[in-house]
Amino acid sequence: MGEPRLTIARRELATLRSEKTIVLALLIQLFIAAFSSFLVVGLVSLYDPGSVEGYETTVGVTGDATDDLLTVVDGQTAMTGVGYESQAAARAAFENGEVDAVVLADRRADRVFVTATAPEGSVRTTIVVVQLREALSTFERVERDDRSSFLSSTPLALPPRTGSTPYFGFSYTVLLPLLCFLPVFISGSMVVDSLTEEIDRGTLELLRVAPISTVDIVDGKVWAAAVLAPAQAGLWLALLDFNGTTVHNPVAILLVIGALALLVVTLGATIALLAPDRRAAQFLYSVGVLVAFGGTTLLPANPVNTVARLALDSAGAASPALVAGYVALGIGAYLLLRRTVPNAGLGG
Repeated sequence: MGEPRLTIARRELATLRSEKTIVLALLIQLFIAAFSSFLVVGLVSLYDPGSVEGYETTVGVTGDATDDLLTVVDGQTAMTGVGYESQAAARAAFENGEVDAVVLADRRADRVFVTATAPEGSVRTTIVVVQLREALSTFERVERDDRSSFLSSTPLALPPRTGSTPYFGFSYTVLLPLLCFLPVFISGSMVVDSLTEEIDRGTLELLRVAPISTVDIVDGKVWAAAVLAPAQAGLWLALLDFNGTTVHNPVAILLVIGALALLVVTLGATIALLAPDRRAAQFLYSVGVLVAFGGTTLLPANPVNTVARLALDSAGAASPALVAGYVALGIGAYLLLRRTVPNAGLGG
């Protein structure tokens, strides 16, 4: 018969073709990874509307600080400023469609007070608001620099400007983690479905008629689900690299993904064994994964941060220890599951 756990694992992978939801999820991921260079342009426009090219925003500026603000607005990419003598004239130009937004900048008590008016809700509004926010942030920096010589004490330094493009940030902080961690969550859900269906249909007992223990059965299902995630992630990383998104340290990334897949799949298998009702098990699994994954985002070395930094080759000297920690966590959870199975009321 060969190794029973490998036989069960192969059986699990062979049945994936009949799972339409999982197959559809895989195809969606494949499409995103294969055509990432085209999709990223549209996705970045949602992630950072201010990065949209080819749209020129005209801003009407009025008030006591018109000249200073106009200098900043004209220095922004895709923005043009038009000065007006009065607020009424600027408002009239806005209502007639001559300008996309109006900014009133008045000096009162040695301070500049700015009031901005943007069009009503639309896609154009989002772009205008984002570009105005960038222009006003630049104006604030300029005002701080001009007034720094009059300060009696040094204020808190402004955060440094980042030189990265939104495409760079989106690719490594959104797209890459999405393609790496989505297979992990799908694998956990798959093992929950597989075990609860076996228990519900009574086929788990039929499997145990053969010289196979319950631990072997669970092992085979866990192995199949845990291997699937890093295999998908490896393909997605290759497709991203092919489309121009360079991914450093792919082996380390796949080790992290494999360890997290083993951890999440172990969580799913444990929930399925302790709560064999399919709906209850899927609910508990979904909530558990969301809480656990959301909680890790509070940590400086969370999974998303680790994978992004590894891909950028900026994880530093601590990267081997981080990878080893994730691997140890996954293996430890798996060994704990093997000890839990005989006590789950399903026999040994």
